[in-house]
Amino acid sequence: MSQHSIQGKVVLIAGGAKNLGGLLARDLAAHGAKAIAIHYNSAASKADADATVAAVQKAGAKAVALQADLTSAAAMEKLFADAVAAVGRPDIAINTVGKVLKKPIAEITEAEYDEMSAVNAKTAFFFLKEAGRHVNDNGKVCTLVTSLLGAFTPFYASYAGTKAPVEHFTRAAAKEFGARGISVTAVGPGPMDTPFFYGQEAPDAQAYHKSAAALSPFSKTGLTDIEDVVPFIRHLVSDGWWVTGQTILINGGYTTK
Repeated sequence: MSQHSIQGKVVLIAGGAKNLGGLLARDLAAHGAKAIAIHYNSAASKADADATVAAVQKAGAKAVALQADLTSAAAMEKLFADAVAAVGRPDIAINTVGKVLKKPIAEITEAEYDEMSAVNAKTAFFFLKEAGRHVNDNGKVCTLVTSLLGAFTPFYASYAGTKAPVEHFTRAAAKEFGARGISVTAVGPGPMDTPFFYGQEAPDAQAYHKSAAALSPFSKTGLTDIEDVVPFIRHLVSDGWWVTGQTILINGGYTTK
């Protein structure tokens, strides 16, 4: 077995049906994961979850799709319990769940703020809590945040602001789980070429972000290619890699548009 290996690992991916989460599921299966529990949010993403399950199984790994709205502690507890029952205790737990809102502070409603906080901060906190309870010793935990945590920019206060606490959650979890050999990290990609980005950006802003980063000319669209993020996360969650308590920003293309 190579030093940096996924071979034989059991994986849980929150938000694993499509986009980055779906590609991670396929990639980890191709690199030898034994089983992958793929969470999806609602009926709208069930077809994507089923397609990802089929792809994982074709790669030779066991797979199961689990539906849940993860904005309650009880739902998160059930997700981990169902995953353990279906595929066993995870060695790797990855949380890609998130919601973006681009809007001036003066226009954000209380309901919008509460939803952003529930999806981005509360979900991340209780994911880490349950990961700490269920991930095997010497396991890996990784949460997706955003490169906006390192930016000085308007209109994303409710998005970056509700992702920001995850940095501290990550550091605290790394300290608390470290005695069991569990690595806890967060990864903050720049604007990625997925529907997650395009849903909030007007055409002029899309064009700006596609040219804003120094590495924009080297990606397919000027945005961060999710195919380039996947190997990085795979490395973080593989055997033989012990970075912990860190938030790593990737190709942060957000500036001031």
